[in-house]
Amino acid sequence: MSTKEKYVPGLDGVIASETAISFLDTEQEKIIIRGHELIELSKSNDYIDIVHLLLNGTLPDSTEKLVLEKELTTNYDIPTDVMKLLALLPKQTHPMDGLRTGLSALSGYDEDIENRSLEANKRRAYALLGNLPAITVNSYRLIHGQEAVQPNQELSYSANFLYMITGEEPEAWEAEIFDRSLLLYSEHEMPNSTFTARVIASTNSDLYGALTGGVASLKGNLHGGANEAVMYMLNEAKSVGEFEELLQKKLMKKEKIMGFGHRVYMKKMDPRALVMKESLKQLCDKKGDSLLLEMCEAGEKVMREEKGLYPNLDYYAAPVYWMLGIPIGLYTPIFFSARTAGLAAHVIEQHNNNRLFRPRVNYIGESY
Repeated sequence: MSTKEKYVPGLDGVIASETAISFLDTEQEKIIIRGHELIELSKSNDYIDIVHLLLNGTLPDSTEKLVLEKELTTNYDIPTDVMKLLALLPKQTHPMDGLRTGLSALSGYDEDIENRSLEANKRRAYALLGNLPAITVNSYRLIHGQEAVQPNQELSYSANFLYMITGEEPEAWEAEIFDRSLLLYSEHEMPNSTFTARVIASTNSDLYGALTGGVASLKGNLHGGANEAVMYMLNEAKSVGEFEELLQKKLMKKEKIMGFGHRVYMKKMDPRALVMKESLKQLCDKKGDSLLLEMCEAGEKVMREEKGLYPNLDYYAAPVYWMLGIPIGLYTPIFFSARTAGLAAHVIEQHNNNRLFRPRVNYIGESY
C-alpha cells in the first residue's frame, strides 16, 4: 500500500499556483492587485481602470482608457441567434444558468477560438466584457417573459449596465456606486470559481470554457449566492428589532447566516464590505431612508457578539443593489460579470505558463 500524504480538506491554505495578479495579505489586511491596493484603488479609480490593470498590468493613461472603453462599447451587442436561444430557455431556469448558456453559446461565433496567444486572449476578454451586460441582463429578462433591452452606447460601461437592468438612465452618483461594486468584485486571488477556471484552462481549453465553469462554480450558494440570500433575509424583517430577532432565531436553530464569515478574513471585517457599507450610507442619505443601514448595522453587532463573525462583501452589496433597484435574481450574475476581468486575467496567465492540474488522493477504501 502507498504511504498517505497530508490531506487538507477543501485544500484550505494549500498553495495551488503562483500568480502576479493578486494576493490577499491578511497580515496587513490588504487586497493587492498587481502591486496596487484594491481599497485605495476604489477611492480614485473606476472599473475600467481595474480591467486595464488586470489584463495589461498597468493602470491606463487617459488615451489607453478611451481606447479600452471604445473596445468594450463596440462589443455591447450580442448575436441575434444567441438572444433567440435565451428566449427558448424554460421559465424556471436559474439566472446563472441563463448566463452560463449565453456565455457558452458565444464561443461558436469566435472564428479564432483555437488561438491561445496573449493578444488573442486579451481581445477575447475585451469582447466578452463588452458582451456580458447584455448577456447578463437579457438572459434574466427573457427567462422572466420580459422584452430584451438594447444597450446604450452613449453611456459609460457601468452606467449602461445599470441602465439595462433598471430601464432608466442612472444618475451619475448611482452609476458611481454601481461601478464601485463592480470594482470590488473584480478580483480576489484564488476563490473556488477562479481555481475552477484555472483548472479548466490548464487543459488548454479556451476562455469561454473556463469562464463557463466559473459560472457553474459561482452559482453555488457557498460561493456566489450569498448576496441574494442576504437580501431575502433582510426582506423577512420590517424593522431593526425584527431583524435582530430573526438572526437570533436562526442562530438558535444553528442555521448558517449568509453574508458573514470568510475563508480568508477570519478575525476581521472584509475590507471590501467597509467600502460597500459607506456606499449604503451614501444611498440612504440620498434617498432619505436609513432603515436598511440600521438593520445591517444591528445584524453586524449580533453576529460579532454571538459568533465572532464579521461581514463579507455580500452582506453590504445586497442592500446597495436593492436600493439601486436591481432585482435579487441578478445579484450573483452581476458578481460574475464583474469578476470576469479577474477570471480572464487568470486564464491568460495559466495559458502563458501552463502545467496541467493533476492532483492525487489518499485512498480510504477497502484494503487490497
